[in-house]
Amino acid sequence: MASRVYLALLHHPVYNKRGDIITTSITNLDIHDIARSSRTYDVEKVYFIHPAEAQQRLAGDILDYWQHGYGATYNTDRKEALSIVHITNNLAQAVADISSVCGKAPIIATTDARIFPNTITYRHLRTEMEQTDHPYLILFGTGWGIESELMQSFDYILEPIMGRGDYNHLSVRAAVAIILDRLLGQSWW
Repeated sequence: MASRVYLALLHHPVYNKRGDIITTSITNLDIHDIARSSRTYDVEKVYFIHPAEAQQRLAGDILDYWQHGYGATYNTDRKEALSIVHITNNLAQAVADISSVCGKAPIIATTDARIFPNTITYRHLRTEMEQTDHPYLILFGTGWGIESELMQSFDYILEPIMGRGDYNHLSVRAAVAIILDRLLGQSWW
């Protein structure tokens, strides 16, 4: 693939189940599992975006343990996966970092369980990513989805992941793995 791919998990501004704009917490499982999936699919960097300093410190402590503490020698595979994780205050910092590395701003494709006017298929984005050298940021939200005004500002919104039944509330870790495979995995289908 010609494109450089980045991934981010946004913790604010997102909705709770009542529709209030909130800030969610960073979780240990998200850090580990998203890093492992991202490293497997050769994602350049993974950004955990959170405005609260206490949450950034917590994430930093987890990364430090697995990068420099006992965890670094206990599980070198985990150390390698977590080496691509970065903590930022906001989405603008992640975009600025990608822009400085690539020389241009990334195309941002986000995810949602709903359909929007700029919703595209996985096949469309995969084909575009294969045919260009533009950087891409695949953005995931937490809680009950990214705030709607912010959603309108992104280049693309990927179509929802649909299962066989009517239940549709995947963990973000599961959604990341499925979407990375659809966009960057072997095209066996």
